[in-house]
Amino acid sequence: QVYLVESGGGLVQAGGSLRLSCAASARIFNNYALGWFRQAPGTEREFVAAISWSGTNTVYSDSVKGRFTVSRDNAKNTVFLQMNSLKPEDTANYTCAAHQVEALATHWAPEESDYWGQGTQVTVSS
Repeated sequence: QVYLVESGGGLVQAGGSLRLSCAASARIFNNYALGWFRQAPGTEREFVAAISWSGTNTVYSDSVKGRFTVSRDNAKNTVFLQMNSLKPEDTANYTCAAHQVEALATHWAPEESDYWGQGTQVTVSS
């Protein structure tokens, strides 16, 4: 069975923090880079952050660098996105994605994702 299941979204005030989780099946977790994309109404889906299958490499978009941290817990087959100093413009539906790549050096386009989760909503109030 192959799956990605997100949790942890919600409503938070600007300046606050949230941690998103993405539980993955073992097949995905051990072989794919895992990342986060987000999409606000009327906008295109954009890359947020990703971590390599080994956990040694991480990549961030410029808009979240320094505020968000992506990590993985191998014992739980789970990837996390710790989001600090949240801004209203971070409001979006956040989706976990898997991409098979040997070495994660940069972001990938949404259409290059191999698997997707169902998404979780993050709303940041001003």
